[in-house]
Amino acid sequence: MRGRRRLRRSPSWLSLLVGLLVGLQALLPASAASDRSPALVFEPNARLIPIEQQPFYGQLVRDAGAWSDVVLGQVVGDSPRATLLNFYAVMAEVGDRADRLGRYDSLLAARTQGLDRQEQIDDTDLLFRLGVKALDASVFPQSVRVDMAEEAAIQLKHVLDYVFTHSVNPISIPDAAGMKALNDERTKPVDAWRIPGTAITLTSDLVGDPENDQYVFSADTVQQIHVMYEEIREFPVIPQPFATPLFYHDFILTPGYLVPPDWYLRFPKTWRSVFEIPLFDQTLFQVACAVLVISIYAVLAAWLIRRLLGSYRDQMSKESASHPWLQDGIAWRRFFTILPLLPLTRLTEYLIDDEVNFTGLPLVIVTYSTYVIWYVTAGLVVFLFFEAIGRSGSGLLTRLRGSGSEWRRQRVSSFLMPLCRALGALIAVVIFYRLLILLGLPASTVLAFSAVPGLAIGLGASKLLGNLFAGLSIQTDRPLRVGEFCRVGDNLGYITKIGLRSLELQTLESRVTIPNSVADEATIINYSRRSNRPDQQPMQGLDLKVQLDESYSPFQLEELLHQTRRYFEGRHDLHQPLVTLERQPEGSAEALVVFAMVELHGWQSYLSLRERLLLHLEELVERAEFSEIALGIAYGTPAEQLKRIPALMKAAVDLDPELRFLACRMERIAAFSYDHVLEFSSSHGNHDAFEDSVHALNRRIIETLAAEGIEIPFPTQTLMLNPPDAANP
Repeated sequence: MRGRRRLRRSPSWLSLLVGLLVGLQALLPASAASDRSPALVFEPNARLIPIEQQPFYGQLVRDAGAWSDVVLGQVVGDSPRATLLNFYAVMAEVGDRADRLGRYDSLLAARTQGLDRQEQIDDTDLLFRLGVKALDASVFPQSVRVDMAEEAAIQLKHVLDYVFTHSVNPISIPDAAGMKALNDERTKPVDAWRIPGTAITLTSDLVGDPENDQYVFSADTVQQIHVMYEEIREFPVIPQPFATPLFYHDFILTPGYLVPPDWYLRFPKTWRSVFEIPLFDQTLFQVACAVLVISIYAVLAAWLIRRLLGSYRDQMSKESASHPWLQDGIAWRRFFTILPLLPLTRLTEYLIDDEVNFTGLPLVIVTYSTYVIWYVTAGLVVFLFFEAIGRSGSGLLTRLRGSGSEWRRQRVSSFLMPLCRALGALIAVVIFYRLLILLGLPASTVLAFSAVPGLAIGLGASKLLGNLFAGLSIQTDRPLRVGEFCRVGDNLGYITKIGLRSLELQTLESRVTIPNSVADEATIINYSRRSNRPDQQPMQGLDLKVQLDESYSPFQLEELLHQTRRYFEGRHDLHQPLVTLERQPEGSAEALVVFAMVELHGWQSYLSLRERLLLHLEELVERAEFSEIALGIAYGTPAEQLKRIPALMKAAVDLDPELRFLACRMERIAAFSYDHVLEFSSSHGNHDAFEDSVHALNRRIIETLAAEGIEIPFPTQTLMLNPPDAANP
């Protein structure tokens, strides 16, 4: 791009303005330059040495001749002499060309003689940019660094015009060998040289570039150029071959870049005299054009912002709420509504800066305002873009998975939207910090500024940030999804929404909002079984647990597992049933754990099924308890009868076809009886029938033992008395 910005106000005014804009002080290091001692030291009564008599003049003429023929090369060199003379020769050539091409006679000559005027202008621009590279402009904010460096280069040319014609002593500019000789004489060698009697210093020591060996005008010199120019601007210019007295004046008071555009040169001189009437450090023409451009921009920007705000009112309408798929179009409409504001802002800055050639403090205001507007808009555009991508991506992924149901779309959206919004917000923050750097804040200040949000988060927003990160963790790990049946902590229900801050759980009696940080730390039990097939009915897990008594024997536990598994195998509404035992941590008791997959039919069917299963499990627990009968046989029973007891019990059990004898053993010899244990299993499908069978079995056992003359002893208790108690009852 050919055009660049031009600034003419002092760095102190610029730093003050920038300080007001960004709330900081002294963006520009030159803010205190006016308080320093004069940068140029003169002796007005001494005899001045003409530039033609300076030691460097011969080489200057040779360098100028080389630059007048070609525009390719490098201004900076390996010594102060090479850089200084190259810069002075190049800027003199640029000033002469700009003055010649900026006349109407030059336009007529190019037309009549068939000269390529545009090529001449391009060569002049290229020479100027090569000259500007000889300045270390790192002291200026990045947003206006090129502009201020260009103005500083022209002002430095005028300062050098004065220095080279008002010197009372010969100016010996060292070459590479001369710098080495100077450093040999110094106690502390430095890669810098200063023009005697001035603050103009050339150095090869650049911050951030330790390998540099080319000499440039130092940052401190560039910082003080405006002060030096203000000191000499009122002095008359002594004529000499390389003087350019109107260079800076023509640079700032006409539109265009170095050379005014052709359409401006075609205006009559009387018109141009009116156009160039000074007004607020500009010309009347520049102010009028800038006001027109800014007015058009303000009208278009207000119209776009109004359409953007109107889209949010449209989203709140009943039609959009009842058709969530329409929100995709609204999201993209917001993005494309605000997107044109970016090129409009750049175009406005280009017209005011490059075409109208606004300068001075007003240009600073326009430059910083457009930078703020552009970067803030860019952050908003990025966020809206990722918002639209998230919504459209949710719909697309839902369709690719072969389903168009709203709950599936909501599930995908709950996963994709927080990620897109977080990514958009992160990029927007990066854009904002980039804006701060462009406004002139050093990186260290930006890092310090970033500590402010951290302090705010530490003081009051830590919970919010914790919920945001927990939400991202939940969406990434996906322990639960929208539509699934879960237990989050003490809350059991269906997940209806997962947001960046919280998730919603539809319980039996209400809708519970749980912060993501709480959900992330809580124990999550997901009862739903996920499937990649869209045509398969979603299923959820049913988890049942029945506490058992501590007196259960291993046989009773085994019988309970057998009866429970046999029951669940006959249930077709339960899929993939699992039955096991679990020892409780608080005691030695066992618990029966049952898990099965069931189809989702809502809370009513879920509770009804759970109720029926729990009741039947209680019946199975009781059946397992009754499947073991303890028998106490009296001590007086003969050994032959004791041997016959297992056979007698087997015969009593076998009389019932629904019962199956397993074992009958003498478990222990107790204090007053021989304790036997009868173990049997049942195949009853009805619990009442099982209880009737157990009732009949108990009667048969009593009758069988009575018929065999085997007694069941009564419970006996022995009371032991001490002798004193026996003597005195």
